[in-house]
This record gives sequence, C-alpha cells and structure tokens, in this order.
Amino acid sequence: MARFVGVRWWNQFILAFICFLLIIACSNHGSNLTAKQTLKVAIQPTFAPFQFMKNGQLQGFDIDIVKGIGKSVGFQVEFENLRFEGMLGALQAGTVDAAVAAMSITKERLNTVSFSNPYFRSGLAITVRDNNQNITNFDSLRNKRIAVLLGTTGANEAKKVPGATIITLESTDQAFLDLINGNVDAVINDVPVILYALKTGSLRGIKIAGELLTQEYYGIPVRKNSPNLNLINKGLDTIIKDGTYAQIYKKWFNTKPPQLPKTAPV
Repeated sequence: MARFVGVRWWNQFILAFICFLLIIACSNHGSNLTAKQTLKVAIQPTFAPFQFMKNGQLQGFDIDIVKGIGKSVGFQVEFENLRFEGMLGALQAGTVDAAVAAMSITKERLNTVSFSNPYFRSGLAITVRDNNQNITNFDSLRNKRIAVLLGTTGANEAKKVPGATIITLESTDQAFLDLINGNVDAVINDVPVILYALKTGSLRGIKIAGELLTQEYYGIPVRKNSPNLNLINKGLDTIIKDGTYAQIYKKWFNTKPPQLPKTAPV
C-alpha cells in the first residue's frame, strides 16, 4: 500500500510539472519581444539624414526612430549592415527581424513582407546642376543620363523615361558627386535627402527641378505574419503621441512633422 501511494504521488508530481511547462510554453507562444530581448534591424548607413556614419558613430533619423520605438515598448535594438537590395530577402530568410532604410511602402514589396504603419512622408525629386535650364520636369528627362540608387523607387521611376541612360549606384554621395562633375544630367532621389544635403551645405551647385514626381510613405518591413509587427506599431504610436517623434523630426529637418496616415496609400 505504501508503495502504491508513493507511485501515485510521483505520477501526480510529474503531471503537475508537465502542466507547469505547458503553461509557460503557451504564455510565450507567439509573444512579442520583451525588455530583455533584441530586435535585429537591417540598415545601410549611406543615406543621410536617415542613416549614416559620422566620426565613427551611427546616426540619423531612422536610427533615432527605431531606438525610440524600442525604448517606448521595452526591447533592445541590434543593427546589422546590409545592402539595401538584399534586405527583403534577409527578412524572408529570417536572418534579420526588421529593416529600417527609408524604404517606401509599395504594392510589390507588400507581396513579400509586411510593413509597419508609415513613419515618414516623402516623395521623389529631380536634382540637376544650378546652370541647367533644360530639365524642368519628368518629360524633359527624355534621352538624358540619370543617376539612381540600386533597388529604390527612384530607380523604378527612371525606367519610365524614354531613351534615358540609367546609371545605378549604391551611394547617394556618389550619385550627387557624378551630377556635380557632369557625369550625369540628373539624379532622381528622395526629396528629404536632397533638402538635408542642401541645408547642411554638403552639396553646392545643384538644385531641385520642378515639382515632386511622387508622394510616398516609408515603413519598417518585417517578415509576413511577424509577431513583432504589432509591437513596432505600438511603439510608433507611443512616440508620436508623447512628442518624441516631433522632437526627432525637428532635429533632422528643422520643421514640424506632417500628419501620418495609419496605412499608406499604395
């Protein structure tokens, strides 16, 4: 009888322990990051003012935004340098958890990844040399030499220009340098990048030609059905409501931020 009671007690102990493990597993299943966990974020720090290196330090609007989101909801951020055109593949492969790279939310990209709510409103602009009077709009780019960045919406827009020679580069600095040196006739790039360069005086002898070609919104891409998406959106909402977003925006663009939609019109 004593042996039977001992066996029954042992079986009950094992059953209780298994139940305890199941409770822990269920509570963690599908959960988002916690304060002790890390979000691995892909970047390419060659795109001022969004992300760039200065005096050996990583900085920029995108960097401040992701750090602000992490701080507001309690996760650490680990940045990993990747080429822009390889970021979506890295997300699908699971080698990174998210990417922040001034990436426009487009229908094509939404087929392969999910995006956070928009965190920036932008648009494409044509940049030419100061003395260029011939290029004033999209139509006047016909048969011209146009510099673009690899894998960007600017590159896609340039493909629509009849007869254009498209020079694809990996660096914004190189694109503007080719323009200043006369190697290309125009650069199609995101307007905030151009305005920042003109504001800081790092570029001279160029100007924006005509009106913006497009209006677009940047988002933070993650894998399809990623449990981190809700947490990122929650953090973004928090920093917008508490004024952190406006402070970061003013720091880099010296003005108030525009109203952002919950979803991007694509």
